[in-house]
Amino acid sequence: MVTYVATLDVPRYVVDHLSRLAAHRRRIGTPRGSRALGPFRQAVPVLRWFRQQACVHCPAQDAGVSQATGYRHLHEGIGVLADQAPALHQVLDRCRREGMTHVILDGTLIESDRLAGVRDNGNDLWFSRKHKAFGGNVQFLSAPDGTPLWVSDVEPGSTPDITAARIHALPALYKAAAHGLPTPADKGHTGAGIGIHVPVRRPKSQSEQALHADTRTTNTLIRDLRALGERAAAELKERWRALKHVTLSPRRIGDIARAALVLNEIWK
Repeated sequence: MVTYVATLDVPRYVVDHLSRLAAHRRRIGTPRGSRALGPFRQAVPVLRWFRQQACVHCPAQDAGVSQATGYRHLHEGIGVLADQAPALHQVLDRCRREGMTHVILDGTLIESDRLAGVRDNGNDLWFSRKHKAFGGNVQFLSAPDGTPLWVSDVEPGSTPDITAARIHALPALYKAAAHGLPTPADKGHTGAGIGIHVPVRRPKSQSEQALHADTRTTNTLIRDLRALGERAAAELKERWRALKHVTLSPRRIGDIARAALVLNEIWK
């Protein structure tokens, strides 16, 4: 066996934040000294999994615990972080207080291993025909500069963006739009309703030039506003690489994405 020293490229204060698992342990009544790892040593493998898209058994082995314990520690860390993520109404209230001109709504597929599940039409529930991959549909909001602000719970990959948005985001966004906070979105949210600004689709089998000049201008303005919103999902996936392909249950994708959002806010 060959040993080596490695450095986790995460700021110390991010590890310190997660190491406050000690408070969670006291809350659930964990006896002192009953864990194989202390809060700080438990936080390191969790962050390594988020940051490096590592398998679970490698960080567990390096920490000197079993694979089963490694999974328990990972799920506990994900849950503690996800519980700190802000609710949608809190995010929108903060945006209004800070005088933001708009928020950007977008959806992304977070890929995962295949999960058994069938829709009414016989297709795979977690398979996205748009992306040709298995995973979960997650909706997110970003600030005008592209900073991620909020992440929804997960819906199966076969769920269209507009359906996922209606479940998790649109009711609160309608109220925000009525108070002067509109939301640009992409064509996947066509039909979202008042206050959700979506580019007009071009006529079938025709070019964009078939649209009126005013409509083309409006489409350009909406695309320019929401272009920075594309950075939000990319920032989360590139900084927390576990979001590129989730090897845990796809039903935990929402918690994992919210945990990554909390880590991202602490980092920044």
